[in-house]
Amino acid sequence: MGEEKQRNYTGFAGHRRLASGELTEVALKAKEWLDRGDSAPILIFEDETGTPVDLDFRGSLYEFLDKLEKKRARRVEAEQAVEETRRSGPGRPKLGVVSREVSLLPRHWDWLNSQPGGASVTLRKLVEEAKRNSAGADRARRSQEAAYKFMTLMAGDFPGFEEASRAFFANDSERLEQLIQPWPEDVREHLRRLVAIARRDLENAAREVRNPR
Repeated sequence: MGEEKQRNYTGFAGHRRLASGELTEVALKAKEWLDRGDSAPILIFEDETGTPVDLDFRGSLYEFLDKLEKKRARRVEAEQAVEETRRSGPGRPKLGVVSREVSLLPRHWDWLNSQPGGASVTLRKLVEEAKRNSAGADRARRSQEAAYKFMTLMAGDFPGFEEASRAFFANDSERLEQLIQPWPEDVREHLRRLVAIARRDLENAAREVRNPR
């Protein structure tokens, strides 16, 4: 059985950051906040993707922990199924290969069929090579999307949001910093962290293009 992928989450009550860490830790802080009668809306984000987590805070603490554990177990099961499919690899159709229709020009089929192993093996090799070559760019895109998702959900109604978005995608650090300065401190600080990750990944991707392996 594979290990569970470690993820980091950040929870907000309104514009106030409650906690960062594993999902259970952050969710319990949010549950505690709600059970005190505070009315600020709760949002918990997966930091790597910027995706909000859908949790049902109703019920007792015991019931809530049970729901959290079931959610975690379903996620782990899904991840392990994907990993098993990946590991099974080419040559084991019942475990690792999925048939789909692919439309290509006749000359493309001619070339694929002339390669050692035939069309299927060649296509899989080409896909794996493309994945390796684009790994840095894909990582940069995902971290950029994570920062923008968070910005949109938490600051979409803030003054200067549209201009801040343009500055972010233009990689204009100075302009972005000016525009987010009036925003609530916790939102601003978390966004800065996500933007820093996105910039780092973008720089690494550019470096990989300049110095391919």
